[in-house]
Amino acid sequence: AYEQVNYPMPPVNAAELLSYLMDEHGLRQVDLPELGSQGVVSEILNGKRELNVRQICALAGRFDVSPAVFI
Repeated sequence: AYEQVNYPMPPVNAAELLSYLMDEHGLRQVDLPELGSQGVVSEILNGKRELNVRQICALAGRFDVSPAVFI
């Protein structure tokens, strides 16, 4: 509760979260075939394309997080 009051987290969009998770796990765009081609991953990271339900479920499973974090 202390952190929520004194150090609130700014809202993060799905692309920023995905970029962060990729950095933390040492992944490149080519390492995420479950999202599609490297071009699709690039479009997602650049905010030109939204994640779909299938991609969100795949990422949640891969990174062991709730799918809700990508919504």
